[in-house]
Amino acid sequence: MSVHSARSPLDDRIARLRQLAHADTRLEGVLLYGSWTVGEADAHSDIEAYLYVRDDRLADFDGPAFLAQLAPLQLSYTNMYGVLAVVFDDLMRGEFHLTPAGPGIDEVPTWQGMVHLPRPDDAVLLDRTGRLTRAARQLAVFQPPEPVTTAQQLTDELANWTLMLAHVLARGEIARAHALLHTVIAPQQLQLCRLLRNSTAHWLTPSRALEQDLPDTDRHRYVATTAAAREQDVRTAARNSWHWSRDLAAEAADRWAVHLPHRLHEHISNRLNGPR
Repeated sequence: MSVHSARSPLDDRIARLRQLAHADTRLEGVLLYGSWTVGEADAHSDIEAYLYVRDDRLADFDGPAFLAQLAPLQLSYTNMYGVLAVVFDDLMRGEFHLTPAGPGIDEVPTWQGMVHLPRPDDAVLLDRTGRLTRAARQLAVFQPPEPVTTAQQLTDELANWTLMLAHVLARGEIARAHALLHTVIAPQQLQLCRLLRNSTAHWLTPSRALEQDLPDTDRHRYVATTAAAREQDVRTAARNSWHWSRDLAAEAADRWAVHLPHRLHEHISNRLNGPR
């Protein structure tokens, strides 16, 4: 039984994908991932799947032509991660990994701790051999990150990247500092915050559902780290960011005995608060 009570355009597209996959003997398996598989899909969700192509047919498998049978394509290209990205005529996005079935299916169990499939049998749209279903079922139990080593990694990352932020600001590269603050430092702060709040379901995309997952106090701290790409705004956001990082790190140290390089932390604070 599906976890979705009412049919949506995404449900219909998935049903069509299942039908096409079963009819195409080049495919050994198809595995969905993403918001639909965890019951969080809405009208804005994408369709995301691994298409496991028989090893001897991968070279002649035309991914865009196969996907155009789902619906007309407005865009089709291989993105920066090597994934076939498409946009259908109704503006639904899609991401499809064209993967050789042999090694690809063997890799699925290694996703434990990164990918959660609470209903793996729903996520498997095609499995000609039984291998994919067995592999996907190993992802049925959610495995949160191991807290001690993860907290140590994140506190070290935040110190390292914030020192780089201080150097970049000292050089006067405001746009680069702005990008570093929002694309590198903020996601790691949110992961450490989620680890401390026992809210790691959206670990790989830690900003997802932030407004629902984290307390207002944390959300306000996060907002204070954001800025327009104006010099004074970025400098203020950088100081706010480091204050939050230090507070999160101290909380992690109290809970898990994480080692903190206090002298380095003070140097970073002095760099961020020093002459500008």
